[in-house]
Amino acid sequence: MSLKDQITEDMKTAMRAKETARLGTIRLLLAAIKQREVDERVVVDDAGVIAIVEKLIKQRKDSIEQFEKAGRTDLVDLESNEMKVLQAYMPAPLSADEISKAVQEAVAALGASGPQDMGKVIGALKPKLAGKADMGAVSAMVKAALAK
Repeated sequence: MSLKDQITEDMKTAMRAKETARLGTIRLLLAAIKQREVDERVVVDDAGVIAIVEKLIKQRKDSIEQFEKAGRTDLVDLESNEMKVLQAYMPAPLSADEISKAVQEAVAALGASGPQDMGKVIGALKPKLAGKADMGAVSAMVKAALAK
């Protein structure tokens, strides 16, 4: 079962259980998927769904930060709950050791040796680690590996 089908099934389950908050978040996700499919005239695969979920999670994090600054704890709670629902569709995150190993392998495979090769290394790692690791942390690890 594809991730998109799983999300649709979860929507039906949330409807039957009358979980309005969860249902709203899942509908938002399905709308974002449908929007991408219509805009780009493609059928979104699991990698595309994960990219959409990542984007929505990032939006929630930014909103939470802004609401905390404004002292709106009610909205912080709402966004946090939406983020929890969205995170259920993300693959299991990799450990720091696994990410470090992937970075070392990519550096060795590409023969990278300096900051000028950072783009090549990140480009090779992004398809492997997308959705499984914070790319900001991966970027910092690549920078450290290439500085040696």
